[in-house]
Amino acid sequence: MTNVDMWFDPKCPWAWIASRWLLEVERVRDVRVRFHVLSLAVLNEGRAVEAWYREWLDTAWGPARVAKAVEQKYGPDEVRAVYTALGTRIHLEKQPLGRDLYAAALTEAGLPADLADAAGTTDLDDALLDGNRTGLGPVGEDLGTPAIHVTAPDGEVTAFFGPVVSPVPRGEAAGKLWDGVLLVSGTPGFFELKRARTRPVVG
Repeated sequence: MTNVDMWFDPKCPWAWIASRWLLEVERVRDVRVRFHVLSLAVLNEGRAVEAWYREWLDTAWGPARVAKAVEQKYGPDEVRAVYTALGTRIHLEKQPLGRDLYAAALTEAGLPADLADAAGTTDLDDALLDGNRTGLGPVGEDLGTPAIHVTAPDGEVTAFFGPVVSPVPRGEAAGKLWDGVLLVSGTPGFFELKRARTRPVVG
């Protein structure tokens, strides 16, 4: 069994697609995925960014805090469920962010709806920062989500940012992408493979 740990920001569309891809990979490869919170709002706090992105980041605090509240209280298994519920509403249904969305997602995941209150507090911001450091430490602090750590059966860990892909690969296509990602990320000295984005984000 290969353990895969993925760090996500609930608002990031690329992380959402990567997470759905990893769930497909679970179906066709011997892997187990655990999800952890990485806040892009925390990562970019105090940085000079474009105005549109700052506005985007300002609304990213709430869902990240809610997901972190779940992670802190219940662990990664429940994070998986609430991420699916949050992501479906945010990325597929395009619902407006706010307490109603968070409470509904928590309820769907079988969790207390009052965890939605975490969205409006700074109580877990230090924990968000710690999570960022854990997720990005082996990858690079200048990157973001999705950040993925792969622990092979022999204990060797490979970490990377990405993949950035759209739409979600399904079935054996997901498995083939997984095989390729492992191949290149496991190559010593390999850092980057990139091309221009020519398709819209499709979750």
